[in-house]
Amino acid sequence: MAPTLANGKICYLELPAADVAESAAFYRDVFGWSMRKRGDGATAFDDTTGEVSGAFVTGRKAAAPGLLFYIMVDSVEAACKGVEKHGGSIVQPIGTDRPEITARFRDPGGNIIGLYQQPSGATR
Repeated sequence: MAPTLANGKICYLELPAADVAESAAFYRDVFGWSMRKRGDGATAFDDTTGEVSGAFVTGRKAAAPGLLFYIMVDSVEAACKGVEKHGGSIVQPIGTDRPEITARFRDPGGNIIGLYQQPSGATR
């Protein structure tokens, strides 16, 4: 299935990584993202919907939350456990943004990223 093409859609991310293989394994194992090699040899990724893609970049430092994006998950609690199991750390625990169900983590490359769980009964 081809991704949705629409004006204003976020379509591509560049994630700083100190170790591309480590970051690729982290996002594959925690969130189920697909990894692939681009024609130029860079490691690229696609999210589970096939709607957002990107690549890991070296030589660019991760920064404290300036730009902050969130990954939608079925369970923030389960995702937090996966983050910690695979080498990330939780930097904002669940409950800080009540009533929203969120948390924030630091990935192996040092990036801070949010987790978001759709509340029960809410529609997307």
